[in-house]
Amino acid sequence: MTQATLTPSDHERIAAAIRAAEAETAGEIYCVVAHRSDGYFCAAAFAVMTGILLVSLAAAFALEHWWVAVRLPHFVIVQLLAVAAACALLWWLPGLRIRLVPRGLLYRAAHANALRQFYARNVHLTSARTGVLIFVSLTERYAEVVADAGIHAKVPQDAWDSIVRDLTGEARANRLADGFVAAIATVGTLLARHFPVSSADVNELDDHLVEI
Repeated sequence: MTQATLTPSDHERIAAAIRAAEAETAGEIYCVVAHRSDGYFCAAAFAVMTGILLVSLAAAFALEHWWVAVRLPHFVIVQLLAVAAACALLWWLPGLRIRLVPRGLLYRAAHANALRQFYARNVHLTSARTGVLIFVSLTERYAEVVADAGIHAKVPQDAWDSIVRDLTGEARANRLADGFVAAIATVGTLLARHFPVSSADVNELDDHLVEI
């Protein structure tokens, strides 16, 4: 997925898409794009230290096999220096961390962030429980649709999965704004089918994309 910041024009397009979708439904749509969902320093440092430990064990056996004597304090100091150098490198190069973290952990962090945004942005507090969050985390290459109980009970999971597939496909092609606009339109159609707009409808959430 692209790491570029969305332009003001992209933001306006997405806001207009939200307004158009909500004109046909009593539901609420909220969009969030995160540049990353975690710093991953601890996870990356753990992976590096595990690697250093394994290399140290291999080196110790090799030295023993070749009858090379190394004093234990010196061996430990070399290990500590290696750990310190690796941690310093991870601290100064955040982009390196992502390459050392398992994909499953990346997805779990992004999913947890999606849920945090769902509750932090009050998407769960709409009167009919029909709020829907469309969430993308760029670094993790992750997207998710989080639907409140009112709409989730009426829409099968396959429908949300299809929206996510289309959104991630557009993001991979560097068309993130287009992906959001299409996802918003599809979510709006689903909401309108089950919760059509009424004369008493009130806009309960802001109609814009939030970048974090």
